[in-house]
Amino acid sequence: MKSLSELKIKIFADGADKQGMLSLNANPLIKGMTTNPSLMRKAGVSDYEAFAKEILQVITEKPVSFEVFSDEFPEMRRQALKISSWGKNVYVKIPVTNTRGDSSVPLIAELAREGVKLNITAMLTVAQVEAVARALQPEVPAFLSVFAGRIADTGVDPMPIMRASKAALAGLPRAELIWASVREVLNIFQAEECGCDIVTVPHDILAKAMKLVGMDLAELSLETVKMFAADARAAGYSL
Repeated sequence: MKSLSELKIKIFADGADKQGMLSLNANPLIKGMTTNPSLMRKAGVSDYEAFAKEILQVITEKPVSFEVFSDEFPEMRRQALKISSWGKNVYVKIPVTNTRGDSSVPLIAELAREGVKLNITAMLTVAQVEAVARALQPEVPAFLSVFAGRIADTGVDPMPIMRASKAALAGLPRAELIWASVREVLNIFQAEECGCDIVTVPHDILAKAMKLVGMDLAELSLETVKMFAADARAAGYSL
């Protein structure tokens, strides 16, 4: 098995924990950052713009994605232009639809024509990827986030969908496919196998990957046995 540093795929850290983001930014293994309103709320962020600008004072080179949060396309557009203005390394996350299921593709096309770097998020089907691909501009950088983990949650193998999604981006040299919603360390290697450009990994799974990838399985077995024994002693169990 390859080590994480030997992988061709770019690893992005997915989260909104400020200290975690800044620490991971210093790690050369991490090539970018993504976040979203749900992660920011979970991390206790109350002032969206202040948080983003604080992060961008330190993370100035690696790409960072921030998401719009309006459900109306004119306001989504206004937010996208504002977020885009925060830095040359900023990508604006646009959900593939609004909450009513209306397609964001017309807005995506408009923003791409204006040169906005986009990260199209919450996609789960090849048809969605194909529609978005048609709306992009070849010279404008874009990320396409397909939620492979959520696909797998339904019992469907995401790997054929990711391969077909990558094929749909032919002719868009600056569009990169993201394997998103990682659930376990193995997903990083599956994303590499599928030819994805980027994999977005939650901070806790990154920590696990950095600790365990390449570890001898017999050694890990012994470590597991020791953990069970230590916990039994700490609990004071007796029979």
